[in-house]
Amino acid sequence: MNKTWLGIFFSALIWSGTYPKDYLIWILETAPAIIAFIVLITTRQTFRLTDIAYSLILVHSLILMVGGHYTYADVPLFDWLKDEFHFERNNYDKVGHFAQGFIPAIIAREILIRKQVVVNSSWLHFFVVCICLAISAFYELIEWWVALLSQEAAEAFLGTQGYIWDTQSDMAYALLGAMLALAMLSRIHDRQLGKLAAGSVKAS
Repeated sequence: MNKTWLGIFFSALIWSGTYPKDYLIWILETAPAIIAFIVLITTRQTFRLTDIAYSLILVHSLILMVGGHYTYADVPLFDWLKDEFHFERNNYDKVGHFAQGFIPAIIAREILIRKQVVVNSSWLHFFVVCICLAISAFYELIEWWVALLSQEAAEAFLGTQGYIWDTQSDMAYALLGAMLALAMLSRIHDRQLGKLAAGSVKAS
């Protein structure tokens, strides 16, 4: 996290919260980004993350803020894609659920490695994917609870758009995101973990 990271985060947050389509939806959708920011600030000194982890968290936050501003079913770019390619629905929510697997995979990987939770590296990817699927499933439960508590916000927050297999496809996209993140970023992540460890040794 640096000044550029903070500038992008807060600029996007202010834009997102300026006349969103629905303020309740905005709060629900952006809450994970705000909570993540608070956690990052409070753990900055005790558990500094790799640069790639911070970058991915920022990307995920931006996805959430865009979804919060427009609601996931009404993001303009994906409305255009829907019309242009004759999709049956606005698919921006699938971007969000793909990110829900892709970004947490690297965060979970970093914590498991640095805290030595998983000693056997051959099991590492398995546990990372399991964690990502658990996060995705829990988020689907949250969507269900919100739908039960608030009928007005239910459709906009769920973003099902009439698709009966929306919950299952959301988790499938998260699974795909987690597996792709591990396949594409593990080597880069390992190098950054090594640099972070070397820097900690020098500092001590």
